[in-house]
Amino acid sequence: MSSLINTNAFDYVNVLDKAMDASWIRNEAISNNISNMDTPGYKRQDVNFETQLAKALRHSRYKSMDAKVSDLKMNRLKPITYTDYSGFSYRIDGNNVDPDTEGVYLAKNQVTYQGLYMSAKQEFKNLKAVMK
Repeated sequence: MSSLINTNAFDYVNVLDKAMDASWIRNEAISNNISNMDTPGYKRQDVNFETQLAKALRHSRYKSMDAKVSDLKMNRLKPITYTDYSGFSYRIDGNNVDPDTEGVYLAKNQVTYQGLYMSAKQEFKNLKAVMK
């Protein structure tokens, strides 16, 4: 079993795990945004992960997707929470949270998380099938 762990068999699972973590953190950021929609001066927060992943995958442009995922430096793929100061604020108090938009972001993020979960589940099914 230890030889399986030392292979690249879990590369996709590791990427999916990182993406699920980022989605979870984004869910918390959106929840905080909704909770603070009446706080004067509050600026919405979001999470940047997809851009980092895309850059990391483009780094090895002429390789197969398997090779790109295998070459990823997992310790460099970290979700970054940032404050959106540039967002349009239609309120006098400077708050830039739009509850309707945040609700859409929350729904989108929940669908994304569910998709990532199902993909990870499928990867484990594939590994189980190979081990039989």
